Amino acid sequence: MANDGFSAEERAAMKERAAELRAEAKREKGAAKAAAELQDVLDAIAKLNDDDRPLATKVHELVTAAEPRLAPRTWYGMPAYALDGKVVCFFKSAGKFEGRYCELGFNDPAKLDDGSMWPTVFAITAIGPAEEKAITALVTRAVG
Repeated sequence: MANDGFSAEERAAMKERAAELRAEAKREKGAAKAAAELQDVLDAIAKLNDDDRPLATKVHELVTAAEPRLAPRTWYGMPAYALDGKVVCFFKSAGKFEGRYCELGFNDPAKLDDGSMWPTVFAITAIGPAEEKAITALVTRAVG
């Protein structure tokens, strides 16, 4: 196969996203859809390696507690949290993409603007009390 510029992991993530979109189109609406999407997130977390799973679990707990309006769903096979159908924040596994650290990222709908430049992705290697407080504050601010 010709080198298209994407790694095997990136190609796999794109295939997962396509499958997510197909599943989303077939899903019922309302509470059944929300329950199915939550289960998708829990399943995605369960599939992570032993190093990343506890971090993803804790991020999931913190995000859903900090901002109940965010709807859990998968995005490129990773746990993500959406408001009005748009992904606000997401967890990216280090193991899945052969990275050095996991990431908590924020997309355009996140209201993190701070002047002309601000961070939108945060490396996570451990979550203690300080990180719990920071993640909770970021998620709360992101939703506004």
